Amino acid sequence: MPLTVAVQMDPLDSINIAGDSTFALMLSAQARGHRLFHYAADDLNYADGRVWARAHPVTVQRVQGNHFSFGDPVSLDLGDAADVVLMRQDPPFDLGYITATHLLERIADKTLVVNDPASVRNAPEKVWVLDFARFMPPTLITRSVDEAREFLAKHGAIVVKPLHGNGGKAIFKIDSDGANLSSLIEVFNTAYREPHMVQAFLPDVAKGDKRIVLVDGEVAGAVNRVPGEGEIRSNLAVGGTAAKTELTAKEAEICAALGPELKARGLIFVGIDVIGGEWLTEINVTSPTGIVAIDRFNGTDTAGMIWDAIEARVAAKG
Repeated sequence: MPLTVAVQMDPLDSINIAGDSTFALMLSAQARGHRLFHYAADDLNYADGRVWARAHPVTVQRVQGNHFSFGDPVSLDLGDAADVVLMRQDPPFDLGYITATHLLERIADKTLVVNDPASVRNAPEKVWVLDFARFMPPTLITRSVDEAREFLAKHGAIVVKPLHGNGGKAIFKIDSDGANLSSLIEVFNTAYREPHMVQAFLPDVAKGDKRIVLVDGEVAGAVNRVPGEGEIRSNLAVGGTAAKTELTAKEAEICAALGPELKARGLIFVGIDVIGGEWLTEINVTSPTGIVAIDRFNGTDTAGMIWDAIEARVAAKG
């Protein structure tokens, strides 16, 4: 059955269609006969129990620079006129993002929101992962320079990063001599009101940081992201390169532990990050990526798997 799909995302003219997961999802939906609308989170409105957005009907094609076409904008009632809302705008996970989850939660009884907005709000990438600390490297959450120094003395080289950062931004390695640690914490304390994440540095990051995608709790595939020369960050957005990979036994164990919880929370499309084949660092639920690279290496159709899961959930809602 054709569905009406509203895609809440960043401007379409700014994306790289060669690797953008949202664009791949839109192409797959269109191929199935679903009708697509595009709007930004800033276009959300609420009154008298209704949530709507000023949205454009959109068609997409894999032609860079001419990859989408808008129709005339309409006032789209997301509760009554949409079957699915894809919440796919990029972080930061700030008050604007959180407010969008609150608004979309008000229609979740009628319209399937992917991922579930309440679960997204309650599962920020670097915080919810603490529920699975047994799989994580040694980790400290703090704003304290003294606590960070003690952690460094215990673990040697460390990595400091924003608790709600994304895309490999503002990730710093501090060597065992502690040079610049105080200055870095001071800068972070000025820039961010929340605590920061400090983790033991994992030398195996030089071999890559594996992105594993789970669809409705099941493993769909993985891609290894290898840092560029002179980098510790492996995110493709900051120069990492993708490589074909398989899951280790430990990674399969991690996925088996996560899968039922993801499914129960309505987190249909999730990307987890694992270093060295055993260390879980993040659970990405806001706007995970990686499916284009995975499908290129494996000949799979992860976008199709995601739509199979979405369509099954819509049918179950009646």
